[in-house]
Amino acid sequence: MLAAREIKISMDGKGAWRDNVFVERLWRSIKYEEVYLRAYASVSEARAGIGRYLTFYNSRRPHSSLDGRTPDQAYFNQPMPEAVAA
Repeated sequence: MLAAREIKISMDGKGAWRDNVFVERLWRSIKYEEVYLRAYASVSEARAGIGRYLTFYNSRRPHSSLDGRTPDQAYFNQPMPEAVAA
């Protein structure tokens, strides 16, 4: 099915850690910075909370691997949004 759609399988060896390292790092951040700090009452509440976190992660959270820029800044050349008082 993948070959018919000209989709290449990225793994260069069975279980190559390099293929999953970025996704594993993302899930670690989500768990430690969002999920473990909240007591979700429902699946819909968890989805909403994780969705908010992913927006924060991409648009406001600086990443050391991106020289202190956010993914939105690094990949879409978007300026950092202004801080809003709570």
